[in-house]
Amino acid sequence: MSKIDHSLFDGPAHDFGTCPECESPLQIRNGKTGPFIGCSAYPACTFSKPLHDNQTTVLKEIPQTACPDCGAVLAIKNGRYGMFIGCTNFPDCHHIEPIKTQEDTQLSCPKCKKGHIIERTNKYGKRFYACDNYPACRYVVNFAPLAGTCPDCGWQLLIKKKGQVCCPQPLCDYKQAE
Repeated sequence: MSKIDHSLFDGPAHDFGTCPECESPLQIRNGKTGPFIGCSAYPACTFSKPLHDNQTTVLKEIPQTACPDCGAVLAIKNGRYGMFIGCTNFPDCHHIEPIKTQEDTQLSCPKCKKGHIIERTNKYGKRFYACDNYPACRYVVNFAPLAGTCPDCGWQLLIKKKGQVCCPQPLCDYKQAE
């Protein structure tokens, strides 16, 4: 039987340096959004920084492209909310744009009556439809919208769902075969 060397468990596993505000040692801490580096003197000192400083990774530079803001080369990047096109001169330049252009369905938003419903994708590639007046209007449907008025509740938009035309309102049960 082998003995355990307890000296392996003594002291810090990593040296994260000292806090720039109070000179106390920095350590890994856990929060509601995951681990981060924070001051060991918390709550007297609230200094913190991300565990990984570079959360956005450059996947591929796009040759013969220029950032409209600063002229640097654009690149396909992967970040917290999925893939996007961004300037390689970050953090000096913050220009970003979506990879796929948002398609306008030409349907007016039934909630705010100001915006149009556009096709969008989430960070996992799933398609949904939302008002282009975001964040003022947060209207969203998960199925393809259709022009029309619900005969039961009068809602100014219908959706195509599993081969049926339906009302997207949760309290309305209107359904009709396509």
